[in-house]
Amino acid sequence: MTDDRRIYSSTLVDAEAERSRGRHVCVVDADGFSALLRGRSAPCLELRRARTGRVRPVAAATNEARVLGGPLRVRRTGRRAPGDLTLDLSRLDEATAAHEATVGALIEHLSRQGIVVCTNAAGAPEFDAGWSLGEDIFVAEVKSLTGAREDQQIRLGIGQILDYAHQLRSTCPSAAIRPVLVLEQRPSAVRWTALADGVGLRLTWAPEFAGI
Repeated sequence: MTDDRRIYSSTLVDAEAERSRGRHVCVVDADGFSALLRGRSAPCLELRRARTGRVRPVAAATNEARVLGGPLRVRRTGRRAPGDLTLDLSRLDEATAAHEATVGALIEHLSRQGIVVCTNAAGAPEFDAGWSLGEDIFVAEVKSLTGAREDQQIRLGIGQILDYAHQLRSTCPSAAIRPVLVLEQRPSAVRWTALADGVGLRLTWAPEFAGI
């Protein structure tokens, strides 16, 4: 639909007419359709009429659209048979379940404030959760502490979310990106809060999610 050499005008004119009547028609391009086939969200494109009268789709250029994708959903988790693997799959399953439980609790916490939690937009770093509040765009990495060393998980989470924020600030320099590290529970060492403040990220944990 982005190829100007082809004629899609009649379909897009109809879509524009339906939108003007208050019946929203979602328009996606080839990349968006591919994302839908992979189970990911796709941005709905704006429609713009050219001087020739043809209608073409135009991707929204807002910072939010470049960072945040569709609404975030909690993934189903299951259990695998241990088999002969040396990896403790039962502990891995517990950690995955704890991660998704924390994601679900975060979604519920923010929804009570009227905030929609989103996935990452296509092409953006694959952070665990994102949302906007005023001019600020928050991107979060969620870390479970079940079945793993607490210090390793927190160090990994800090590195990941700072990297994601750095990438987004490079590609969206006008966006106010706020990195957040979300933990399954309160960490046992109090030093992590001071460390987070020192490197410019918010540290919070379930179930209260203080500070967000």
